[in-house]
Amino acid sequence: MLPRLRTALLALGLVVLGLPSVHAQIIRLTLEQMVDRSDGAVVGSIVDRRVTHLEDTKDGPDLFFTTLVVAGEDLGRGDARTIEVSFPGGFVDEDTGVWNSEAPSAEDQRLGNRVVVFWKERADMGGGFAGNALYASHGGLFRTFEDRWGREVVLGRGKGYAIDHNRRLTQLRGEYEPLRKETERKRREKEQERRDR
Repeated sequence: MLPRLRTALLALGLVVLGLPSVHAQIIRLTLEQMVDRSDGAVVGSIVDRRVTHLEDTKDGPDLFFTTLVVAGEDLGRGDARTIEVSFPGGFVDEDTGVWNSEAPSAEDQRLGNRVVVFWKERADMGGGFAGNALYASHGGLFRTFEDRWGREVVLGRGKGYAIDHNRRLTQLRGEYEPLRKETERKRREKEQERRDR
C-alpha cells in the first residue's frame, strides 16, 4: 500500500473512532408524505429575504435564521397568501453568519424567483426562534419557470424529493389538493378522538 494512502486511512480511522455517534438522517419524501407532514404550501414570488442573528440563546451563541417572504397563493385552494418561511443559517453581512448545507442554494433564494414552498409551524427552531419552518430545508422549496407555451412548470429535484420530476403547476395543483383534503380529514379525526377520550 502506498505510504500516503496508508497514512490517510489511518488518520480517517482515528477520526471515526474519536467521533461521538451522531445519527443524521436524510428523509426521502413522496408528495403525499410532504403534504401529510407539512402545514401547507404556497406558490408565489420571493419578495423579501432577511437574516436574523440571535446572539445569546438557551441553545448557544450566534444562531442565524434566514426568512423568505413568498407572496402568491395557496397551492391547493388558490386564495391569495403571503407567507414567511425560515430555515437555519445565513449571513447578515459578508463576515457575520453561518453556512447550512441543507439550506436552499443562493440561486434558489434569489428575490423575484417564482417558487413553491412547503412549510410547518414551529414553536422553536432553535434559540427560541419561532415561525414557519421551510419543511425539509432545501427539499421544501421548488423553483418554477415558464415553458415556451407560457405554462408555469415546477422544477423537480429528482428521486427522493416530494416533487421528483418537472410538472406543470396545474398538474401539481391537481395532485396536491386531494392530498391536502385527505390530510385535513385525518387531522380532524385524530383531534375528535383526543376529545372523546
